[in-house]
Amino acid sequence: MEFTSIPGVGEKTADALADLDDPEAALSAGDVAAIARAPGITEGRAAAVARGAIRRRHDDPGGWTATDRADEVYADALGLLQERAVTDYARKRLRTLYPSAVQSRIDEVRAWAREAVEREPNSEVLDALSGVEPFAEPRGLRVRERALATADAERFAEAEAAFPELSVEVVEDARDLAELARSYSTVIALDEAFAGIDVEGDVRVVPDPEDNVEEVAPERLLAFFAQNRGRLEAAAAVHEAADMDPVCDLAALRDALSRLDEDGTVVGDDELRRLSNAVDDLDATAGTAGSVANDHLRDAIREQDVTIQGQDFLSLVEQGARVDKLLSRELADEYDEALARAREHFVDALGLDSGETEYAERIFAGDPTFPVEHNEEPLNRLRTELKTARDRRASRLKADLASDLADLREDADDLVRDALELDVELAVSRFARDFDCVFPEFAGGAAGAGEAVGADETAGADGAVSGGGGAAGFAIEAGRSPLLDVDFADVDPVDYEVSGVTLLSGVNSGGKTSTLDLVALVVTLAHMGLPVPADSVRLQRFSELHYYAKSQGTLDAGAFESTLRDFGDLVEGATGRLVLVDELESITEPGASAKIIAGILEALSGQGTTAVFVSHLAREIRAAADFDVAVDGIEAVGLEDGELVVNRSPRKDHLARSTPELIVEKLAGEAREASDGRGAGDGDGDANRGGSAGFYDGLLEKF
Repeated sequence: MEFTSIPGVGEKTADALADLDDPEAALSAGDVAAIARAPGITEGRAAAVARGAIRRRHDDPGGWTATDRADEVYADALGLLQERAVTDYARKRLRTLYPSAVQSRIDEVRAWAREAVEREPNSEVLDALSGVEPFAEPRGLRVRERALATADAERFAEAEAAFPELSVEVVEDARDLAELARSYSTVIALDEAFAGIDVEGDVRVVPDPEDNVEEVAPERLLAFFAQNRGRLEAAAAVHEAADMDPVCDLAALRDALSRLDEDGTVVGDDELRRLSNAVDDLDATAGTAGSVANDHLRDAIREQDVTIQGQDFLSLVEQGARVDKLLSRELADEYDEALARAREHFVDALGLDSGETEYAERIFAGDPTFPVEHNEEPLNRLRTELKTARDRRASRLKADLASDLADLREDADDLVRDALELDVELAVSRFARDFDCVFPEFAGGAAGAGEAVGADETAGADGAVSGGGGAAGFAIEAGRSPLLDVDFADVDPVDYEVSGVTLLSGVNSGGKTSTLDLVALVVTLAHMGLPVPADSVRLQRFSELHYYAKSQGTLDAGAFESTLRDFGDLVEGATGRLVLVDELESITEPGASAKIIAGILEALSGQGTTAVFVSHLAREIRAAADFDVAVDGIEAVGLEDGELVVNRSPRKDHLARSTPELIVEKLAGEAREASDGRGAGDGDGDANRGGSAGFYDGLLEKF
């Protein structure tokens, strides 16, 4: 795959993608976590790259949301999904879902989403997901007890690049190799020429280290698993809570992790623990063992019957008298016993084995002295012996554990990825459950890419499907918008169906704008391949969404001209679009606005475009248009306590009454009731009241 052919991917990103083990598989799956492992690519950037790869695969030109307000509705839809994700990964991964006019893309997501909504988002799964994250790569790892050696300069450079955690040394012959082995616990020679050379120390020949990372640098794998232990344990818990089939044996994984400390060292091996403790405690134990010997000699001297008093003798000894002759003559047996006790304590405290015990004989030996002192030279030799044994055992254990973990490495990726992808699916499931969603039905069925369009349908150049008699439009039953600033349970359901171009009239604050928002949200979610918040929805596959929000006040001449240019481009665009416009008349004077809107509707009506224009100038626009413009109305059924009572579902072919008309009607009714309630004896009061009723009735007739 030519990565630069992906929309939004330049040379730098393409080079980073090439460093992945299997970039084409990651791009094909939209695997944000895998793409984000490429150098310099964040998860957010990875989501954008994955989305570009999806567009390329479906030959999707993008740009379905064609206006700023359409972009905002998509962002709102995406936000509703992201709010229901637990992990940051899922929130970014959801960004690969986008509205498209391409049927193959819609079908692909619909098939995935149908399975997703069947997922049960129970609290145990959601709690476990809170600990799952994409893997973190260890940084700053350094191994000091092992080195690589080569006689080849080119091989040297390759090894330095491949194993930055190890020292790489240049050696010319076996003598150099032997010298290097005295400085490191283990030396790994990279040249086959060194095979069979007998040198002292732990020297191995591994000509293909890149294929044997668990042997050459097991710390790399151990550090990875140590750093990501929590993520793996959480992912395992997710699989169990969700009753998912894991890709690996979770018991084997947990057993391997239990042998690994948080700093990447191997734990649970008694011999390694003994050697490590012995190295750490060597000097302190030697000092304590000397004290044991000295305590024994003090007690023996105090009790010894010699020519001078024992206490005087002790004073002389401590002042530096010739202790060796005094002790050898008077306390030879006691001195031997003191050394024996020192050796016994030394061996027992350090847990030395039979091969190491002989060092104790030399550490505590020599002519009688007081106080007893240990010999440094054999102590240092024992230290070297213990360190070498410790490092070799640790290296062997690391290699063994790394070998076990290497078998789990790929499965570990899949385990965490599957848990993270479950969070993406659960976000869709929670969205569908929270807002009582259904999958919409596209007019003419869900024709796949390349499939023939039905005989009663036409297909534009962009693949959008419309009915044979014009635009199929949309039909929403009991749609409820989750974007309203009220509890979803309190949202009034809306039924609305539009085919062709339509004016939507209605009272102020009656819900015209929220109806447009509902239509835009439902259509956007449908083109994302997702379920929608309604009892049922049928719609055509629109080529683009053009949504124009209400303008804030009358525009100046320059802005007005720019707006007209936008609509000029709109009417010259592709067929099969959905156009939603909220009170375009506010851009200029009402008389001119009605004529402009009428002209726009005339142009759109001949294109197979579905359009809804919210306007208070429905009469004027209809009068100015050269075709029969459909007018729907959101009807206010009255006023209660100064508040409108509204039927939120627009009535077809109905010019809704305005708020002023309702208020005049209310006042007229009240005036008539007041007039009817007065007796004939009320005189002028009755006349005045009757006059006000007549005034209101006169106003009402003008609507």
